[in-house]
Amino acid sequence: MAYILHLESSTSICSVALAQDGLLIDMQESSEGQNHARLLSVFAEDLLKRNKLTANNLAAIAVSEGPGSYTGLRIGVSLAKGLCYVNQLPLIAVSPLQAMAEQVIQRKNELQLALTENTILIPMIDARRMEVYTAAYDTSNAEIRSVSSEIIDENSFADDLKEHQLLFFGNGADKCASTINHSNATFVNDIQTSAQFMCSLAWKAFQNNQFVDLAYFEPFYLKDFIAGKPQKNILHS
Repeated sequence: MAYILHLESSTSICSVALAQDGLLIDMQESSEGQNHARLLSVFAEDLLKRNKLTANNLAAIAVSEGPGSYTGLRIGVSLAKGLCYVNQLPLIAVSPLQAMAEQVIQRKNELQLALTENTILIPMIDARRMEVYTAAYDTSNAEIRSVSSEIIDENSFADDLKEHQLLFFGNGADKCASTINHSNATFVNDIQTSAQFMCSLAWKAFQNNQFVDLAYFEPFYLKDFIAGKPQKNILHS
């Protein structure tokens, strides 16, 4: 029996989840805006108390690694590292983009989505103007294209849209709906970053001993990437 505490602070959503053996047992989150410095540690403490646990009972800490908000990521990783150092716990890094893809997969029936082998999942986190942080995943949540920073225009994903159903979601996708116009482009609403959808990904990493180096791990800010247009074909990038 392994308890893992999950911290998500890559966007304006401040979210903490507690899972046992990969299954969510409790969570707390706020969408009030950038209140991570005030709320993240409080949420973590509340969850542990509410479930009659202490940090000593945890098997690991999972944290959103980025990309996303510079300040939010810094706060989340700092808290995660502090908990790990004090309690001698391993640290698991989870991509918020992959966690959003996991959310779509888990909620496909609720969202009335027909996911097929021809479907590609495109999570997007808002960056600035028409720029987004994005990646691509298949319907088993295997990465097709690694994380990148892209500037969206009317030609974005054009080649892939000719042959595949692309699902766009996340707060970055909201501003792209009027720009990407194709019959194979579907924009899925109500998909935001949330710690609860980190649970299965973190549990898989935990079982495979996929921990990051606590001393050297830093958030994936994506600051050094030069924004450009999306690659023409996701499956051949």
